[in-house]
Amino acid sequence: MRTDIYLGIDMGSTGLKAVAFEAGSGAALASSGVALPFRSLPHGGCELDAPAIHAALFNALRGVAGQLGPRLREVRAIGCTGHGAGLYALGTDGQLVGGHAVASTDQRACLRARALAVRDGAALLAEVGCCPWPGQPTLIAAEMFTAQPWRRQATSRLLFAKDYLAYLLTGAIATDASDASTAGLLSLATGTWSSAAFEAVGLDAGAFELPPIVPSGTAIGTLTRAAAQECGLPAGLPVAIGAIDLLASLKAVGADERGQAVAVFGTWCVNAVVGPVIEPLPTVGAVVHFGSAEQRLYLENTPSSMANIAWLARTLQFASAAAVVDCAMSMPLGAAGLRFLPFINGGSAPPHAMAGFVGLRAHHDRAHMARAVVDAVAALHARHLGHLTSQGLGMPHQVAALGGGARDERLVRLLASFLGHPVERCGDDETGARGAALYAALSQGAGGVIPASRSLVEPDTAASQAYADYLTGFDAMIDHIAPVFAQLAGAGR
Repeated sequence: MRTDIYLGIDMGSTGLKAVAFEAGSGAALASSGVALPFRSLPHGGCELDAPAIHAALFNALRGVAGQLGPRLREVRAIGCTGHGAGLYALGTDGQLVGGHAVASTDQRACLRARALAVRDGAALLAEVGCCPWPGQPTLIAAEMFTAQPWRRQATSRLLFAKDYLAYLLTGAIATDASDASTAGLLSLATGTWSSAAFEAVGLDAGAFELPPIVPSGTAIGTLTRAAAQECGLPAGLPVAIGAIDLLASLKAVGADERGQAVAVFGTWCVNAVVGPVIEPLPTVGAVVHFGSAEQRLYLENTPSSMANIAWLARTLQFASAAAVVDCAMSMPLGAAGLRFLPFINGGSAPPHAMAGFVGLRAHHDRAHMARAVVDAVAALHARHLGHLTSQGLGMPHQVAALGGGARDERLVRLLASFLGHPVERCGDDETGARGAALYAALSQGAGGVIPASRSLVEPDTAASQAYADYLTGFDAMIDHIAPVFAQLAGAGR
């Protein structure tokens, strides 16, 4: 009896993973992941060379092909997802301009974003669903065009991470609404490219050949013979455009259909829920038009969740992010009065947010610092989820934890304890790839045939008051320190 297999490819902020899923059982039959060597540059730049993307993609697919062996004949389609925003600019030669892509954590356009927010923030929020932020493609492009004018003439197309992967596999170009809207480039009213978003940063949308917007789960081409030879998969496999990794992850666990809020413990601190169109717009971080006339994706996020823990691991020379959590858990909640502001890659709520320790004293050591960072990461997710709830979004006491950080049950229990109710956990970090595979199945008329396993993580009820007090203090600290962020941002001009 034949069993269909669908491949999902997920390009995140730190790595690329390809996973083969069995239809029906939802089992991951093969998985191969490759780290992505993003390069940090002066003034907050963060780039990834084109050869590194190509090598990661094809190495991952070769790994999956090798593991599947004779079952390769059962593969029906490939789906792609990836991190949003950043800049994937193609030249007329079909190559990435300058030989590299720019990550959404790039901070070079900070000052430009701040100035634009003051001038046009309210209008852009109404038009595209978000205020200006440094990682948007248009802001990065404007910053780079100013510094290196030759790039303006060299840039022909603007893509997103998942679209670039699909392009490498098929030679075809398309995107979906979720990526365009999350990047603040799509009109909420019409669901089409917003010329106002480009004009606001001094760019002409007509100067670029913007990709056609197709529904998520659309097959845009087939695996070329050259790509097939390089990755070991059969030529002619349909390749589908998925959605931004957040929406793909929601789809993987069915949260999009249930209206369940999710907390994604990834590089970014992402908290989101799919809900009905609300007018006037609720006061949330961003509203995403993902192609539905009746629903929107509502977000509260910052560029820093697990990124804070990864930073501490590098800075204090822990063996890994997991080692930071191990060390943190040797200390009680609250780290003996030490607190951390979890904005190592910045943030917009409050504006100009920055990272830092508060209350650091001579008796604190790296275990206290680890605990302070870990507590703050979970507390920021809880803060954002609480704000979504205050806007009437999501379902009472129903939250799912996803992303690489959710593999560690201790982090999920910490979140549950701050929220005061159980949290559903999808413990592997393959939800993005699973969602991409679901879009691949959808492109072949198969629908939701790749179920994900989930478990429930209970809060620490014995110390419920301590967690509630910590979160209350954490919220107050961030609210009261907001003017300091603004002051420091002004001093850095």
